[in-house]
Amino acid sequence: MKNFKFRIHENNYIVKIISHEEDIIELEVNGTSYSVKMKEEIAKTKTPTMVLEKSRKSIEPIKVNPASAKTKILAPIPGIILSIDIKIGDTIKVGDRLLVLEAMKMENNITSEKSGVVSAVNVKVGQQVLQSELMIELA
Repeated sequence: MKNFKFRIHENNYIVKIISHEEDIIELEVNGTSYSVKMKEEIAKTKTPTMVLEKSRKSIEPIKVNPASAKTKILAPIPGIILSIDIKIGDTIKVGDRLLVLEAMKMENNITSEKSGVVSAVNVKVGQQVLQSELMIELA
């Protein structure tokens, strides 16, 4: 099982632990076998477990830029375009999903906060975008 070397008062000892069951240890010291009974049982180490809590926040779609007359949909975070759900000329209503942006291994639905008609799609599937990069324009 385990081997140890000790030096006590200039004497060398080679100790081999052969078995350990509950409070009895079978060992060999310099070739002589011994059975030792422990006063207290050796505490076994416990493997810590991780407990995950559910998030207290509800999931919200990522918000887009609703400020200007011509609505520009900007990337809220850097990521990769997984899918585009619209094309030029489509009429969009509030809440429609425009595209899916993967960021930090999470899929983020980019939805519209304004109604309008898609006038430009400046990204394609698989493209990497930076934060605040123009993705879609609505007229």
